[in-house]
Amino acid sequence: MKHRVVITGMGVVAPNGVGLTEFTKAIKNGTSGITFHQNLKDLDFSCCIGGIPTISEEKKLEYLTPLQLRGFNSSGILYGCIAGMDAWKDAGFLVDANSELDYDSGTIFGTGTSGVEKFREAIYKLDNKEVKRLGSTVVVQTMASGISAFLGGILGLGNQVTTNSSACTTGTEAINMGFDRIQSGKAKRMLVGSCSDDGPYIWGGFDAMRVMTYKHNDTPTQGSRPMSASASGFVPGSGAGAMVLESLESALERNAPIYAEVLGGALNSGGQRKEGSMTAPNPEAVQRCISDALINCSISEEDIDVINGHLTATSKDSLEIENWTKALNRKGIDFPYINSLKSMVGHCLAAAGSIESVATILQLKEQFVFPNINCEDVHPEILDLIHEEKIPRTVLKKEINIAVKASFGFGDVNGCILFKRFID
Repeated sequence: MKHRVVITGMGVVAPNGVGLTEFTKAIKNGTSGITFHQNLKDLDFSCCIGGIPTISEEKKLEYLTPLQLRGFNSSGILYGCIAGMDAWKDAGFLVDANSELDYDSGTIFGTGTSGVEKFREAIYKLDNKEVKRLGSTVVVQTMASGISAFLGGILGLGNQVTTNSSACTTGTEAINMGFDRIQSGKAKRMLVGSCSDDGPYIWGGFDAMRVMTYKHNDTPTQGSRPMSASASGFVPGSGAGAMVLESLESALERNAPIYAEVLGGALNSGGQRKEGSMTAPNPEAVQRCISDALINCSISEEDIDVINGHLTATSKDSLEIENWTKALNRKGIDFPYINSLKSMVGHCLAAAGSIESVATILQLKEQFVFPNINCEDVHPEILDLIHEEKIPRTVLKKEINIAVKASFGFGDVNGCILFKRFID
């Protein structure tokens, strides 16, 4: 028996909004969370702008105890804990350190790297022969599975508790993996999502690769320009997105509010063959990932209303649009609406797929299409493929039934997931 899977809770920590209320308002209004960072300039970065969520010390204490925060230095784990705990509470569950162990609930919560700042701190102490001063939290803050370990313990999760990592596809992959576990009956609920640290030790490698924009240090909110002819590279971002996936039977049994249904998706790799490489997608594999997702969900190409693309504001944006037109066999005015949250929050790396999926689901729940900001000059190669009307620059109130989110990451890995409006 295959179980239907629905979303009963969500949480988000994004550069333009922490919490669902702030985030929803921001994406409807086209509010950018990209700001200038003096520390990047002081380190001689070419790109001195980025997206970092604003979280006060008081806010941190709403989620983690003073003991947990002692010696804490991992922004990604912090963001993931806030988003994950918010999603859990949003689904109607208590966050209680004395709760019973729940064998029906687990988590798959991804990341790219964990606790880079903590690593740096530890390295300096080791170089000074101060190994005994490293403290007891270095391992849990720097191990890849640190985020799932924190959430598993805070929430008392007794089903699978693990962390996945597939570059920019991490969040989308986590949702697919959680969906599979519930659909097969191995769990009733899975908290899924992903997170990413921020700062120079995460972003420096990309700056060295010259894939980030250097043209908007004086105009940070205009820097992230997906699908634009004047796009000059991506803007780095950070944060976390989370959602509680649950079997429909379980959700109905406890009368839980439902945001949307997860229809399923697909994961694959281009194997770094043909046009694919460590940093570039194999178009054949991208198209196949999209097509397989539709087949797995028993959905036809004409059923897709909105695409939340990967679209990073690099030279690959036009190729991505071409891949969508080929996979869906739709172009021009017949193409679905398409948007990129990265225009407002930047590229949140491992957290991108989960944050963008939260935005995708909000569109279905509240029946709107969020705008693409900074896209006044659509790239001419894109206009050769789809009608300009399909790239909204202002929020649209539209009746939408099925939305798709896709991510294409370093290592030539691809993920696609389909969500459907849920009507009682």
